[in-house]
Amino acid sequence: MDIIKVARAEVRPPRPLVWMGGSKKDLLKLPSSVIDVFGYGLYLAQTGGRHTDSRILRGFGDASVIEAVQSASAGTYRAVYTVRFPERVFVLHAFQKKSKSGIATPKADMDIIRERLRMAEALVRSARQ
Repeated sequence: MDIIKVARAEVRPPRPLVWMGGSKKDLLKLPSSVIDVFGYGLYLAQTGGRHTDSRILRGFGDASVIEAVQSASAGTYRAVYTVRFPERVFVLHAFQKKSKSGIATPKADMDIIRERLRMAEALVRSARQ
């Protein structure tokens, strides 16, 4: 049995989770062991914590865009979400990393993440008006 360490702030009621684009469908295509870890990581994000297998995704100006990384026998998988907005946690993308260029997130996936983050920002702005 693996022991999972958790970086955790105070526990609070879970914030709603919003799936942007095809992120939920993409997540559900991943291996079940990866889905379990990402699901737990998203729950931690909803309650103010952060899974230890997650890290800040650079290139977004602050620490609010998080990338969870999980390896399985078939490869490395990533789920990206943002905690930028206090109202909700937005899941931006889930995918298998196929790039041969080291640990960098592939440009096509970064483009999807940026576009879905813009969509999340627009949703929050319209809900606040």
